[in-house]
Amino acid sequence: MNIFLSEITGSCLLILLGNGVVANVVLAKTKGQGAGWIVITFGWAIAVFVGVYVAAAGSGAHLNPAVTIALAIKENIWNNVHIYFAGQMTGAMVGASLVWVQYRRHFDETENADLKLAVFCTAPAIRNIFSNLVSEIIGTFTLILGVLFISTPQTTLGSLGGTTGYAINPARDLGPRIMHAVLPIKGKRDSDWSYSWIPVIGPIIGAILATIVFRFTSGG
Repeated sequence: MNIFLSEITGSCLLILLGNGVVANVVLAKTKGQGAGWIVITFGWAIAVFVGVYVAAAGSGAHLNPAVTIALAIKENIWNNVHIYFAGQMTGAMVGASLVWVQYRRHFDETENADLKLAVFCTAPAIRNIFSNLVSEIIGTFTLILGVLFISTPQTTLGSLGGTTGYAINPARDLGPRIMHAVLPIKGKRDSDWSYSWIPVIGPIIGAILATIVFRFTSGG
């Protein structure tokens, strides 16, 4: 139960603050409208820090199915994986819903349906299945390898996000995307389900590859 609740809380704060900064930058008539990519990446760095800090004691603060998979492979422990996944997805969905509540009037004032979707989930700058998948694999590989060597690369991955928005976290993308489909958002478009598998499969592949490289380079 501690793992489940901690992952819900940490993932909720991650998405509330991370997707919240996106909403502040891209939605109409906010005080942060047009602030740009640097503000978004910095906001996401703070979101990760807060989420990890809050959830660390209760669950180890995975907040990401890719992290959970990598650590399960590394330690050969799979007993609690489903609990982590459930907490991460639930927290991400709750966090995305809170962002909508916070910025509801600004969603109503925003005419561009693509920007409304961007608050919830990622999309590629140039749509190409192979390139987009590779981008997510590389971004997640970098993240997970750093995690396995006990560092914090989450705060420095902005340089890799210009291609797909660097989901690097299946729950971060899929949970809010589901809420975009469910919530009564004025003037919304479809939830781009044709792309939705890439930010899920790419991070999983990246996590597995990072774990393999870690074993070879660390002797673990």
